[in-house]
Amino acid sequence: MKFKLLVAAAFIVTLATGEICAQQSDSMIKTRKDAELLVPRPFRESVPSMIKSDKDVLDSIETSSPGVKILLFADNTWKYWKDPAVILKNDVFSDNWNTETAVPFLVEQKDLPEKISLWIVDTLSDYRCPNPVKVYSPFGYRHRRRHQGVDLPLKTGDPVYAAFSGKVRLSKYYSGYGNLVIIRHENGLETFYAHLSKREVESGEWVEAGQEIGLGGSTGRSSGAHLHFETRYMGYAFDPEWLIDFETGTLRHRLFTLKRQYLDANSRYVPESDDEEIDIHDGDQKDYATQDSIAAAKKAAEEKAAAERAAAQYHKVRSGDTLSGIAQRYGTTVSKIIKLNPGLTTRTTLRIGRSIRVK
Repeated sequence: MKFKLLVAAAFIVTLATGEICAQQSDSMIKTRKDAELLVPRPFRESVPSMIKSDKDVLDSIETSSPGVKILLFADNTWKYWKDPAVILKNDVFSDNWNTETAVPFLVEQKDLPEKISLWIVDTLSDYRCPNPVKVYSPFGYRHRRRHQGVDLPLKTGDPVYAAFSGKVRLSKYYSGYGNLVIIRHENGLETFYAHLSKREVESGEWVEAGQEIGLGGSTGRSSGAHLHFETRYMGYAFDPEWLIDFETGTLRHRLFTLKRQYLDANSRYVPESDDEEIDIHDGDQKDYATQDSIAAAKKAAEEKAAAERAAAQYHKVRSGDTLSGIAQRYGTTVSKIIKLNPGLTTRTTLRIGRSIRVK
């Protein structure tokens, strides 16, 4: 039986060599056309959550693509598999790597590209929903504070799974997060799993998609048992619902275009179509334009006030000074001086040493 499996797998490798070689180790895709040349599949194709499997691996077979193997299972099935030893050579697993700080990145949000196309999963990778259930606390502002992820109800002790394969960057008790696990993925994304009652992985470990990484709980700043789940890019959080339909457990996109506007706390709506996404984008642009115009007007007013303050002239009252005499000295009028000095009137006693604005 094992021999037959090996022969069958060898035949599969021969047929699939062209497809595998076309796969690029770099997960950054510049254009949609590039993506379609690499993997000709629908841009917005959804991916169901994988089903937990305990089947044993009988053997692995090398392919012509470095780091890609075929795994043969005891139930006569097989799948492609990326060797973590090869993946971990990617700079993404060394740049800004910190096992103590939740957000070690220093890049300014304004310096990020307007759009970043990221492979979330491909033919060589899997996905599993961390907890398929309806979101009860969404991304965005909550009680005037920014809520950086989504809250998914579960019971203390329920298993929590890694959404995608990756390397554990941080696993520790972390302030308001409680027991926190952060996993960095090959495409540069990081996923956060917080309030765990138990962490089952340590920093530096490689985990596969669907692997149990901890148990649900209510540690840290939490009012009850739930999983707080975040998705971040370069340290900036965006709504996980752009990626995952938690109620059905499906991944919305294989190839995901992360727009810089999604990093805004109010960008939490999941579009039903490309047309709706365009409408949302246009609406956001109008909002941003309005905000920019308000900010520009405010800045202009502040600059005008600053210029006026810089050009202001003052007179220190001396013995015998009167408002009319001061006005005549500076070539102005009493009414203008009163307007520049709130509370000053023609009946006000001028105290010696008082500074009066005259221009």
